[in-house]
Amino acid sequence: MGDMEKWPEIVKAATGNRRELVLQGPAVDGRISSNGGLDSAIYSLTLLNYLEVSQCPSLTAIHEDIRHLTNLQSLILCRNKLASIPNVVGNLKSLKVLDLSVNNLGVLPEGITQLKELNTLNVSCNSLEVLPEGLSQCTKLSSINISKNHITRFPADFFSERLDLLSTLIASDNAINELSGDIHKLSALKVLDLSNNKLSEIPSDLSDCPKLKEINFKCNKLTDKRLEKMVNGCQTKSILDYLRGKGKGRQGEDGVDADRSRNADKGKRQQRKKKEKVADEQEEVEELNKMVVRVLHVSDGPEALTVKVSAEVKDVRPYLVCCVVRGMNLKPGNALKRFLVAQTKLHDDLCGRRTTATIATHDVQLLKAPLIYDVKPPTQLKIAPLGRKEMTAVELIRHLQLEADELRKQKKRQNVSGLHKYLQILQGKALYPCVVDAEGHVISFPPITNSEKTKIKKSTKELFLEVTSATSLQTCKHVMDALIVKMAELNKFTAEHQEEPGSDGEGDGPQEPATSHETSSELIVQQVRTVDHDGNLKVVYPSKTDLSEDISNLTVIW
Repeated sequence: MGDMEKWPEIVKAATGNRRELVLQGPAVDGRISSNGGLDSAIYSLTLLNYLEVSQCPSLTAIHEDIRHLTNLQSLILCRNKLASIPNVVGNLKSLKVLDLSVNNLGVLPEGITQLKELNTLNVSCNSLEVLPEGLSQCTKLSSINISKNHITRFPADFFSERLDLLSTLIASDNAINELSGDIHKLSALKVLDLSNNKLSEIPSDLSDCPKLKEINFKCNKLTDKRLEKMVNGCQTKSILDYLRGKGKGRQGEDGVDADRSRNADKGKRQQRKKKEKVADEQEEVEELNKMVVRVLHVSDGPEALTVKVSAEVKDVRPYLVCCVVRGMNLKPGNALKRFLVAQTKLHDDLCGRRTTATIATHDVQLLKAPLIYDVKPPTQLKIAPLGRKEMTAVELIRHLQLEADELRKQKKRQNVSGLHKYLQILQGKALYPCVVDAEGHVISFPPITNSEKTKIKKSTKELFLEVTSATSLQTCKHVMDALIVKMAELNKFTAEHQEEPGSDGEGDGPQEPATSHETSSELIVQQVRTVDHDGNLKVVYPSKTDLSEDISNLTVIW
């Protein structure tokens, strides 16, 4: 089947020189079952930097030809039935994210240790008993998840100074019976989860991890019953203080020369305090400057939005990415105004005054899903533009053109203004692009306007964001990335500056006091899928290659 009947997703990726390919679900699984594996043509897509094949129980193996995909930065092979991964995965030298979770893997290939750029490794929910020796060679690792396996120990070289970027280690639900005191060498470790294992001791050296903020040792049968009680009910700081005290007590237990023991203890204590002070100061600066964006996977959302894209938009404005953002606090003071000003600035600069791309924002509570990205003739496209009554696209364009001409006369300009510039984008088009809700109402008319019906206000709690472009899908993603980063910056500013809640001026009544959630600056971004008319996935945003720009004070949690 692979050679006789080409898979449409692979053909599109090849002809469009696409950098991303996502294959998932029952339809793809059926083809894998009939074909005896993936279509071999997939391994010729050498431009790919993101490949996802998931939720396909018929997929039990990956061919060694995957070694040809040397530009891959993210390889997502989760929720299949993979029994093995070829050792040639080590040839993927650009790989940053490797997700092999929820499969039937009994062993990992040693080739993984050759992935020098790898920063995220997820092998949870498999049948692994050991990890490959040499993981410390992957010096850029920042997050490892090995939970829900049968692992009994960590590799001998795992707790190494070389892993100085490793901040998250999730190893819950295994059979690990010993934690080495060398764990203190993981100087960047912030989150450690070893719950539900077979540990009997927790080394006091753990208290020397300078950045450790969150630990979980629940459901381990510890010999120290007081410590066991603490790990099941106390805060991380209390547990680390207790371990630190145990370490001090043990130093003098077997010493013959008490003075020497006390002097050594004092020296270590001073050295530790100095190290902790420096780490705390660095941590305080990081915490003050940090912006957090948490990504909610599309399958984790109770009512995940999907946007269907009609085939007709291909010749008008073919590219669209969407997402839902929660946690954006627009109530206080000028928070909403700052957001709208920032959006305008992005339109003027990054979006080239809407000629490159266009942003639209909506109140999720006012949306009637499902949504369709479609086209309509200008005379049939009706919308209630922002601040105006409902009219056809023809009428709206005419009004805007008259306003633009008047503005040009007032400012005595010979050249066309920004308003003129984006009005010309649709000139000569027989069909106009639009986003339509379940009731047939047009809620967005890019690149011109979106609807008064779904306009965001100070009371808006969830925002639906869309970016459209006639240029490229990557342009949409780049603009959406910039928009979310800007929202994170604005939300942080709002959280840090105590402003009085403002009024929408629309009869919303008295303002309620801000909740703790509203004073947090963390944003939650829920993925949104866009699919074609047959339901085949076109793109999901954000994917793990999005929001990946090196912004020092932005933390993206997947």
